[in-house]
Amino acid sequence: MNLGLAIVLIIVALAVGLIGGFYGARAYMKKYFQENPPINEDMIVSMMSQMGQKPSAKKVNQVMNRMKHQNK
Repeated sequence: MNLGLAIVLIIVALAVGLIGGFYGARAYMKKYFQENPPINEDMIVSMMSQMGQKPSAKKVNQVMNRMKHQNK
């Protein structure tokens, strides 16, 4: 009887740990990517130059603002 209870408690603890770890890691990564976006202004300028566009500060800011609003 005690062995069965111990096994159930271990399984419950593992399940709670997995679920808590998943949501904790998800929240951490969401915050990390908001603070450190994977694409920055220099990358956008480089991309526009490669596509044959002349990257102005206005265009770069428009793209960055669209990306910020899209993630919300």
